[in-house]
Amino acid sequence: MAQIVVIDYGMGNLRSVAKAIEHVAPDQSVIISSDASEIANADRVVFPGQGAARDCMRELEDRELTQVVLSAAKEKPFLGICMGMQILLDHSEENKGIECLGLYAGNVRFFGNDLKGEQNEKLKIPHMGWNNVDQTIDHPLWENINNHSRFYFVHSYYMDPQDKSLVAATCDYGINFVSAIAKDNVFAVQCHPEKSAQDGLQLLKNFTLWNGS
Repeated sequence: MAQIVVIDYGMGNLRSVAKAIEHVAPDQSVIISSDASEIANADRVVFPGQGAARDCMRELEDRELTQVVLSAAKEKPFLGICMGMQILLDHSEENKGIECLGLYAGNVRFFGNDLKGEQNEKLKIPHMGWNNVDQTIDHPLWENINNHSRFYFVHSYYMDPQDKSLVAATCDYGINFVSAIAKDNVFAVQCHPEKSAQDGLQLLKNFTLWNGS
């Protein structure tokens, strides 16, 4: 039986994510773990998260998980969710600047306090609620998900990678921002698939079937 580990670093909707994956993959073992050996031995790894980048990085360091997370992202099917996506870049603007995992070059940027919509209306930060996701590449994790499908978001910062070939989807909220990235065995999303109804469950199911290529 394949094992999927949802990384526990004290942040994120761990149980919601795990329950959603259990629902779509009843034939696979899903565990929540902060044990480095269990993460290293997993067949697939999910890195969820919400909250602040500084807290995320501190928890990873305190739990001695930084290297095993980086190794998993280089070696096996890996799904990053929300903060678990942003933290893959090397820097965040949050709290006047936070060094992140540095798997990919780029910055995590603040939306700003003067974001305007199509009718010049002021948009609220954080970006919270349902929004259309525009797929920019074909990928196994988009299987059976229509382009422009709606997913649920909660975030004040967005990913700005240097390598634009990483971009797997974009979304509009005052600006056009990166809402998903993909490279080799890594797929990551800014939205919360565990809160995104049927399309979110389909994305999670696709991940449980994906071999990372």
